[in-house]
Amino acid sequence: MNRLFFIIILFLTVSCHGQVRPKLNLGFEETRGMNSLPDGWFKWGSYNIASDTVCREGNYSVKVSSNGKAPEFGCCAYKLPVDFKANRITLEGFMKVENVSDGQAGLLLRIDGNGSTLAFDNMHQKKINGTKDWEYYSTTLQFPDGAENIYIGGILSGKGTAWFDRFQLIIDGKDYHYIKPEEKQVFNADIDKEFDYGSALRLRNLDEWQVKNLALLGKSWGFLKYYHPEIAKGNYNWDYELFRFLPGYLNVNTVEQRDVLLVNWINSLGDISEVDEELPQQEVVLKPDFSWMENLNAELQDVLQNVYDNRRQKDEHYYFRLVPNVGNPVFTNENAYAAMSYPDDGFRLLTLFRYWNIIEYFFPYKHLIDKNWDKVLEEYISEFIAAKDELEFEKAAIRIIAEVKDTHANLRGGANKINEQKGIFFPPVRVGFVENKLVVTDFYQDEHKRTSGLKIGDVITHINGNAVEAIIDSLNPYYPASNQPTRLRNIAADILRSADNRIEISFVSEGNRKDMDLELYPATDLNYYGLYKKPEGSCFKILEDNIGYVFLGTIKNEDIERIKVELKDTKGIIIDIRNYPSAFVPFALGSFFCSEQKPFAKFSKVNRLTPGEFSFTQTLNIPASAKPYEGKLVVIVNEISQSQAEYTAMGFRAGDNTTIIGSTTAGADGNVSPIMLPGGLGTAISGIGVYYPDGTETQRVGIVPDIEVKPTLKGIKEGRDELLEKATELINAL
Repeated sequence: MNRLFFIIILFLTVSCHGQVRPKLNLGFEETRGMNSLPDGWFKWGSYNIASDTVCREGNYSVKVSSNGKAPEFGCCAYKLPVDFKANRITLEGFMKVENVSDGQAGLLLRIDGNGSTLAFDNMHQKKINGTKDWEYYSTTLQFPDGAENIYIGGILSGKGTAWFDRFQLIIDGKDYHYIKPEEKQVFNADIDKEFDYGSALRLRNLDEWQVKNLALLGKSWGFLKYYHPEIAKGNYNWDYELFRFLPGYLNVNTVEQRDVLLVNWINSLGDISEVDEELPQQEVVLKPDFSWMENLNAELQDVLQNVYDNRRQKDEHYYFRLVPNVGNPVFTNENAYAAMSYPDDGFRLLTLFRYWNIIEYFFPYKHLIDKNWDKVLEEYISEFIAAKDELEFEKAAIRIIAEVKDTHANLRGGANKINEQKGIFFPPVRVGFVENKLVVTDFYQDEHKRTSGLKIGDVITHINGNAVEAIIDSLNPYYPASNQPTRLRNIAADILRSADNRIEISFVSEGNRKDMDLELYPATDLNYYGLYKKPEGSCFKILEDNIGYVFLGTIKNEDIERIKVELKDTKGIIIDIRNYPSAFVPFALGSFFCSEQKPFAKFSKVNRLTPGEFSFTQTLNIPASAKPYEGKLVVIVNEISQSQAEYTAMGFRAGDNTTIIGSTTAGADGNVSPIMLPGGLGTAISGIGVYYPDGTETQRVGIVPDIEVKPTLKGIKEGRDELLEKATELINAL
């Protein structure tokens, strides 16, 4: 008996020693009982969530039930701080569903940092619905840099009930409880909390002198943020230093007073050690613009020049870093101040200064902006300060984002009031611009073909009494895009959307003018899809006349070798990129069409030591295939082809016998760099420049097709895919 007791004690000692974190309530056993949430868990959404005795193991699970409520969602969630480094994270658990419809259930795994969501999955793509007994499920994410918090949960959307039990969190193959915490370096900037609850600044009724001074301050503040070594080290919360400096700065009356104040401010940041090392020489494609310094007094110019000359930092920069092996910037330690949905005057000015300087120093296509970027800063100061409410603030933000002309640079998060204004009701029809007309192109559900009063090919001319052309003119400034076809693509998705469940439309159908009230629906009541509809079945097939067809929107890496084998003897292959590729294929599949190595792209990347300076990389090549495809390749693109889709088209263009057909693509290539702004606003930019080997730009231009083919009104009415028909014709013409 004593020996057995000793073994038990030894086992418990080893177990307790191995587990380095307190036990989490991932089995839902710790609870105050039925009708209450499991201890440590909280509720997202509107559904009923509580502990339940229907369980996989133990005594309790958690139950999420719609209980007849309008289809929305419910999630039982748990929050964990990130105090470790990792490569992969997996959430495992058991789930049981009953009568789930108009939605799905799943495990939720979300990773946040810098006020935004960095990685997310809720198993939406698996479409788990109906009635199923307990089954094991898991979801895995690559662990992102900058992670601060992890959210895990069980989620249900639509109707029905879901139970969740026995969750486990796995970090790089180890249970979370056995992952040792790492001590996080604390910077001086991290502990400065003085303005967490507001800047206490009031900047109304600015005169022309103050606006010009604020524009100079914005440029100086941004230059120092990215060049001054003490700020780079994280020794200053640079947002709050702006708020400390502003009251005195706004009261200066002469240029001399202003410049002395700036000199003293810069000198107060600390001595700058002289750097003798020479910067490496690179092929520079874009240089920072410091022309605004030329009219400053000599002393201020000297102080700024000293910062520039001695800027070199061997350590990481507190406010940005570059993604290894890619080079696009990641903006670190940028607080989104999400609790301030309508930030005060100081934080609104900070929003403008932060965004303007990120574009100034990190946007590889700044030279393509239509307006003088210096003038844009001055123009928007009054607009941001004068924003009278949250909606006007969001509109000011999206307007300056639209000035950049980058389809990646939309308002991706925090646009609550703009979305509220757009409304939650959607039309039963999909519309697009065909021959410069707003045309019905599809129905989300077959039943609406009979009940909506509309037909495919109908041309909508007026909405709520307003001409479509006038509506487009009013919406253009609020839809950031690299070119007008892509802007119209995005406008079309919203133009019939409303806060009311009915709108008045005028339209032309079969030559007759008609008016009607169009009924709208919540998106959950429609088989709503985004930019493109995914076909069912395999991503590739053989069409008539022995022509291969590949749809990249559903391709998987394991499909590539099958495509090479099963389509190798076809007359030609059509690759459809009117979608976003679901796998990265430029090299693996692109090489199939190259008998020899072919150059196809090069990048411009920001210089870490000299923000605002961009240099070309070496040219990338599509490798040769040992058994290249001998037929013709036709690639189809249009305004839906964006980013990775455009890069993929560049790869295929390097093929031996490639023809690209279609129309202007989205003109937004390059890896995306997210940006967080005060008020919880989220946007992004194309973080690296993408060029053809000869230096020809793709931004805004897009992938120019060899043969332009666009849908026609006649073809839409007849239900034809005219681009696919043209691709088939080109192959058969051989």
